[in-house]
Amino acid sequence: MGCCDTDIQATPAPAYRRVLWLVLLINAVMFVVEATSGLLADSRALQADALDFLGDAATYGLTLWALGHSLAWRLRAARIKAVSLLVMGVLVLANSAWALMQGSEPAGNMMMGVATLALLANAVSALLLLRYRQGDANIRSAWLCSRNDAIANLAVLGSGALVVWLGSRWPDLLVALAIAGLFTHSAVSILRQVNREEEPDGCC
Repeated sequence: MGCCDTDIQATPAPAYRRVLWLVLLINAVMFVVEATSGLLADSRALQADALDFLGDAATYGLTLWALGHSLAWRLRAARIKAVSLLVMGVLVLANSAWALMQGSEPAGNMMMGVATLALLANAVSALLLLRYRQGDANIRSAWLCSRNDAIANLAVLGSGALVVWLGSRWPDLLVALAIAGLFTHSAVSILRQVNREEEPDGCC
């Protein structure tokens, strides 16, 4: 097809598949760890970040499936990822609204500890995917997931410190809302690239 397909053929598929399987495993494990911790700490930011880990694991699995398929199928896979990011953003907003009505205060110290572990996991994933960040929409979406997670982890870490310092639930809720915004921004970015790559001369 066009130059987008040429770029994909230049990607070392066996090496990239191994990297994807590794980051998929990292994200699946961290989803269990962070989801459990988010419930125990009553932290909406941790729960939002756990949902991000789950979404990323699914994204990496979908990326693995799409490798070797036609450009049309890879673009469909990228569009599915973008829609799932939008759905996760809505879920985080709904969960944050529920927490606001409940009025509970999260455990800041646990938030900080788990966020530090999550940051390490996502930093490793982002570094592993760094060399593949300029691929097509399907490959780039995998890189965006890990990059966004690392940013979100820093925000959760900061919100945990503010919860401890201020004795308030607001930093936790605000970071959860910021993560929802990050989901939306990434979804729009992926959809725009998909639209460009669907155009006959969009990637040249």
